[in-house]
Amino acid sequence: MEQTYLCSGVDWRADAPVLSLHQILPARTAPTGAAGQTAAGLPLVPGTRLAFEVAAEGRFCLGFHRVHDRDERTQVPCEDQLPAERGYQCGRCFAQDDLRFMHDFHRSGIAPAGLKRYLDQPHWLYVATFADGASKVGTASHLRKQARLVEQGAVLAQYVAYARDGRVVRILEDEVTRSVGLQQAVRSGAKAAALCAPLPAAQLQDINDGFALAARGLLAGGIDVDGFEVVREEFVPPVADVVLGHSGLQPYPEPLGTGRHGFTIRDVLGPSALVSIDGSALVFVADLAQLKGRRLGFGDFATGVPAVQESLF
Repeated sequence: MEQTYLCSGVDWRADAPVLSLHQILPARTAPTGAAGQTAAGLPLVPGTRLAFEVAAEGRFCLGFHRVHDRDERTQVPCEDQLPAERGYQCGRCFAQDDLRFMHDFHRSGIAPAGLKRYLDQPHWLYVATFADGASKVGTASHLRKQARLVEQGAVLAQYVAYARDGRVVRILEDEVTRSVGLQQAVRSGAKAAALCAPLPAAQLQDINDGFALAARGLLAGGIDVDGFEVVREEFVPPVADVVLGHSGLQPYPEPLGTGRHGFTIRDVLGPSALVSIDGSALVFVADLAQLKGRRLGFGDFATGVPAVQESLF
């Protein structure tokens, strides 16, 4: 492997998925202040060949964010390229990350100035449903209203409230979780697994409708919060119908966080990719979120045909 890259996961840019990569430079060639990394990206369009080797054990720190305004932020690489300790960060980068104040600001009122400017804009509250019926409540800034849902990988979603700012919308989110029982996160692995055993489309619609109705009923019934209105607006992610149109999807046969892999991209929904393996007629679902924080080297690699192929004949 000639080059090694630190992967920060799937990034959606203008509704197109990209595997976000940061080339790791030797210390002697790294520009001053660059922390030994240069940014790159691999578009994950249908037909893309993705062949790589996980070059080191464990996850590595992805650095931290500086939020400057509503639509401007900087990702700062980890200065020492340390192993990750908390999620995808080392302890030092976690302590410097502006985003760590995001989800407690509505309770504490504490946040850096740039993050306060970001939160001081309209936000949307949504209910999203995944392929197995698992559902969540979440928030999106007005500027990322649809992009947020696209990157989540939901198959159905509805906006249920429009709030004046990020503080109000997070109060509403907590209230919906407390009273309706909707979780605020679904693991990427669960999203990928759900695509291999999806519920019928009509049942998914009923589930999403039911949770959205319950959330709107709660908010319209009067809670002690000002600065929002109940809304009714549906959103179907652009690729959801295409992905759900595949039958017989199989889980990707190997853990992506270790070893060598090579496959061809068919479609991408959120962090999940539908992929083809050489020599197999099946379509597999790979959770590309497993690559986040991994060091990768690219080369002429191929995933072996799994035993499930033989069992179908």
